[in-house]
Amino acid sequence: MLGPRPTVAGPAEADHAPLTAPGATRAMEAVLERVFDARLRQARETDTVFARDMADRLAAYVRRGGKRLRTAFVWCGWRAAGGSGDASAVLSIGAALELLQACALIHDDLMDGSPLRRGAPAMHVDFAHGNRTGRTGGSAESFGTSAAVLAGDLALAWADDLLTETALASPHGPRLFEEWRAMRTEMVAGQYRDLRAQASGSSGAEEAQTIAVLKSARYTVARPLALGASLAGADARTLGALRAAGRCAGLAFQLRDDLLGAFGDPALTGKPADEDLRSRKLTPLLAVAVRRAEATGDRDAAAVLAPDAGARPGHTVERMRAALERTGARAEVEARIADLAASGLRHFGATGAAPLVRREFAALVERASGVAPRQAEEFV
Repeated sequence: MLGPRPTVAGPAEADHAPLTAPGATRAMEAVLERVFDARLRQARETDTVFARDMADRLAAYVRRGGKRLRTAFVWCGWRAAGGSGDASAVLSIGAALELLQACALIHDDLMDGSPLRRGAPAMHVDFAHGNRTGRTGGSAESFGTSAAVLAGDLALAWADDLLTETALASPHGPRLFEEWRAMRTEMVAGQYRDLRAQASGSSGAEEAQTIAVLKSARYTVARPLALGASLAGADARTLGALRAAGRCAGLAFQLRDDLLGAFGDPALTGKPADEDLRSRKLTPLLAVAVRRAEATGDRDAAAVLAPDAGARPGHTVERMRAALERTGARAEVEARIADLAASGLRHFGATGAAPLVRREFAALVERASGVAPRQAEEFV
């Protein structure tokens, strides 16, 4: 039997009207649907139970959305490097990144024991619930854990398939593979450093920064920008400017995520607001608070933020939030986000990108960081 046909996107522009970043994001959703059509058909041909229980569940998980920032950053990198005309490969890479993101989120929630994602049960929780209601026997939690690992693996396989199809159809395929390989390794390295820091109770600012860069900054912004630029055959100068822009904007994104993890509204974020604090996850926000508490002799803050065994109860989480505020850590991180966002715009401007692309990059940085960069008017 012949395998599924390649699912690289068809022509995405017509009437000489180039896509904008929001338009590219919307068009990417149609690419995802074509990918799902092919992958779910293959899953049903492989095994109907697997297709119903896992492949359909994974597709539904990805369809629930998210910010879809990575597709927009791929588009910005492509346009900044002179990309124009048919954006099919850009959309396919965006879809591959969304599938890779699904893998990362499923595994991350499993490792962190997170119950919610995007306002719905996390994948391992959903599988465990299905095990209980189906009365299939055994430990529902163990089943949910194992099934979620496989679902994340399946998302990674689908992402790799799509990236491979896109790269093989591109004259810049080797450069795409190089960026993709590096990004996957960085993701795993960042996740491991995160686990290791949590196990050791680290409070080090340098370690927190390393985790933020590996786990989020490069993967969310820097690598998508470079993937898009590689599609357009970018020169070394342009790639260097985009990598610098992506590192700054990506760190701003992660710092905002850290603040939301400590102070956010679950109704808006779709996940618990106290999870990072209960588990004492090492973030730059926590590292800043520990440093400031020690420097000012705030013993209460230092004690409540220090490592200890087990999850922290609600009253301790409230004391941690107060310490983050009282030490000035929250304000310091807010200021750093604004500085990083502005630096990201300056580096992006060095690419010589057209005004439309610079404006859309500025809008994306604002979405990712939660602040309007101070240099935005001069930048555009």
